Amino acid sequence: MTAPRTPSVVKTAALVVGLWSCGLAAATAPAPPLKLPPTDVSGITISPVTAAPKVAATFPTAGQALAGGVLIVTITFDQKMTPDGFDVTPAAGGEAPPCLKRPRLLDDEKTFALLCTTDGGKTYALAFNAGSKGGFANVGERRAEPGTLTFTTTKDGGGPRSIAEAMKQASLKTFDVPIEETPGLRAPPAP
Repeated sequence: MTAPRTPSVVKTAALVVGLWSCGLAAATAPAPPLKLPPTDVSGITISPVTAAPKVAATFPTAGQALAGGVLIVTITFDQKMTPDGFDVTPAAGGEAPPCLKRPRLLDDEKTFALLCTTDGGKTYALAFNAGSKGGFANVGERRAEPGTLTFTTTKDGGGPRSIAEAMKQASLKTFDVPIEETPGLRAPPAP
């Protein structure tokens, strides 16, 4: 046996059926997304605030002794870095090896390679970001923390004598050559 229908239940059911048939109930469905015309934006890049980059690794490692000769010093940071910022200077506790003026940022965007030469039986010391401005910085232009690297060379004289040997010593790949050819300054072909 079914319960008797009251007039209010019948009216409510009729209203719902009527709204549905008129399409008003469909108005509660989500509207299609708006299609707005393209908008020009400025060329500003906003980078999130990050901690200052830190030296994560170097070659040679701090305190390492290696044979004098051609040397590729590598400085690896814990973040992606800008290619134009660098600050390598002599540090207390040793002399700076003769190096190229500018290190090259390698393809991992964290490691700088600097081509140097060393003599046997010496202590070398380098400072990174020792100055008060500029220097190594991450892609958000946050300046790296200062650091130092001290290493020694042995007197045996059996160190690398070419860039290729120095690259092997530093465990670099062929595409990590520490120098870049300057466009338009190639040597003329031999006669």
